[in-house]
Amino acid sequence: MRRSSKDSPKLSAESQRLVSISQAIVQAASRVEERTWERNLDSQLQKLLKTNHQDSIDAALNVLFKGDLAVYDVLMDGVEAVSESSTMTEQGADGADVTWQALLVAAPVLAWTRFSIASGTVPNEVVSTLSAHFSAHLLADGARMAMAPTLYSLDQLPRTHAETYGLTHKLAQAAHKGSGGLKPAAPGPDASQFLADTRYLLVAVIAPVGAPLFRWQEPQHHVNFEAVREAALEQWRAQAGPSIARLLPGCGTELLLPEAYYVACREADKLIRPVSVRAAVHYLTYTLGVEPGDLRAVIAGFGDEINDSQVDEYRVGFTLRQSAEVVYGIVWPLYGQEDEDGTPMEGPVHGARPLSPMDDIVKHLNEMGIAHVKRIAERYVAEYCDDCGAPLFADPSGELVHAEMPEDTPAGNEHFH
Repeated sequence: MRRSSKDSPKLSAESQRLVSISQAIVQAASRVEERTWERNLDSQLQKLLKTNHQDSIDAALNVLFKGDLAVYDVLMDGVEAVSESSTMTEQGADGADVTWQALLVAAPVLAWTRFSIASGTVPNEVVSTLSAHFSAHLLADGARMAMAPTLYSLDQLPRTHAETYGLTHKLAQAAHKGSGGLKPAAPGPDASQFLADTRYLLVAVIAPVGAPLFRWQEPQHHVNFEAVREAALEQWRAQAGPSIARLLPGCGTELLLPEAYYVACREADKLIRPVSVRAAVHYLTYTLGVEPGDLRAVIAGFGDEINDSQVDEYRVGFTLRQSAEVVYGIVWPLYGQEDEDGTPMEGPVHGARPLSPMDDIVKHLNEMGIAHVKRIAERYVAEYCDDCGAPLFADPSGELVHAEMPEDTPAGNEHFH
């Protein structure tokens, strides 16, 4: 979750209405009242998203982020829900109106390589094959779907809630009409510098209002929905895997469970982090001709502002054990429900206490054979190279430096994730 701007201009009437309704939802004394306010919020958000008034939504979110996180969460949940879903009504064969619900679904693919990770247009025959497997193994009976003909990189995904809203409706119409003809997304920046990254297939799933969208939501599976969902994921991996491998030559891949757009993207953001650690260690041992035990890792926390103690990301710099020169680095970002202690924002969970992010990083480094890990206690302001924009990493003495592979390193991938 991105941190909001510190600037808070005077709210417009539209923004203030969003804030007020969100506050009313938090203060509702019954589910009936809460649902009534939620419908009001949905209606306001639909108007703003349809007319591309993203700025009104952002202004309300910025104010609430600084002033009331509980209300902020309500509004953010509402914005995401409205932008990734839609309804449409048609006249059925018997003359009665039928209302369909649509949900934008992301099917993430974790990918890692020493070469490059492809993205972009998916050939029509591959879209057809993937769509057939998606329908056969994931969808409930009676649900329909339409898949965008793009394997999205992060930079090709919708940038705003309004853009997400537009894509949701476009794909939902295609699913409803059973038509293709969707245009691929515009090419994104060159992503070949990433050793590990996520790619996404985007799908609109539609069904009559009240009917299940996914197989594990069907009434006969309610008691054992978790097992059914896991089986569906295994079938998706087995059947769609060869087509995905064709789209990502030279890459190792792992297919994640297709879920509602924002949930799936957040889950993929978290799960790509340990993959980045593994990919970095494999790359360094192969490129430098060393064993994992010959490497050292230096971990430091970074944030946005000098006087703010919040850690937004950890950066891991790699050196050879006998050298202080940082030869490579990766970034481990933190997300909405994480802090330095590993405690969710809503409070401790029952059972075993989760690892702190730094302990989690150390665990993955140790599993890859790196036993020499230095933790820097100082918190840094996130800095980047003025020339190339690459993040700077702490060396063993705590100085921020640019990661540079040795001059005699064979030519290859030398960038960061």
